[in-house]
Amino acid sequence: MRRPRRSVPAALTALVVLAVCTLVTTALVQRLLGQRPVLSYDAVAARVHATSWNELPVLVGGGAAVLAGCALLAAALLRGRPVVVALASAAGIDAGTPRHGLERSLRAAAESVDGVAAAGLRLGRRKVRVKVRTNRTNREGLAEAVRTAVQGRLERVGPAKVPEVRVRVRGGRR
Repeated sequence: MRRPRRSVPAALTALVVLAVCTLVTTALVQRLLGQRPVLSYDAVAARVHATSWNELPVLVGGGAAVLAGCALLAAALLRGRPVVVALASAAGIDAGTPRHGLERSLRAAAESVDGVAAAGLRLGRRKVRVKVRTNRTNREGLAEAVRTAVQGRLERVGPAKVPEVRVRVRGGRR
């Protein structure tokens, strides 16, 4: 089963927030236990008050914050792969099917064709790309049979926008 893809800026942000939270929590627990904290509030406050706006660490930190903000903004604005594929509206009711479920169903339809040893499938917005491996010596007509099977499954599912099906056959002889 495939894991959903996560965006890199979101993962990096999560790691940075986790590291900061861990550091602060460790310092607070050490302070509550009466031990010398790893991160001393007094030392950090003294360092911050002694630093001016024109120093290199402040400029580098500000630049990094701007870059991180732009990356997070781009990740929020740019659309990724939809998780749900919209189905054709019937009787005014909008519905959808999970993308991975539709991919699994279409892959099973491709693998059900006689002569197919294995099938890989990639579901895009406009195209379904099917890569089929066969052990047949004669693969004539196999691509059309797989295309028909996948298109038949798409017709039964009924997506709002029916993608074009492209099939590539590997193995055997032409």
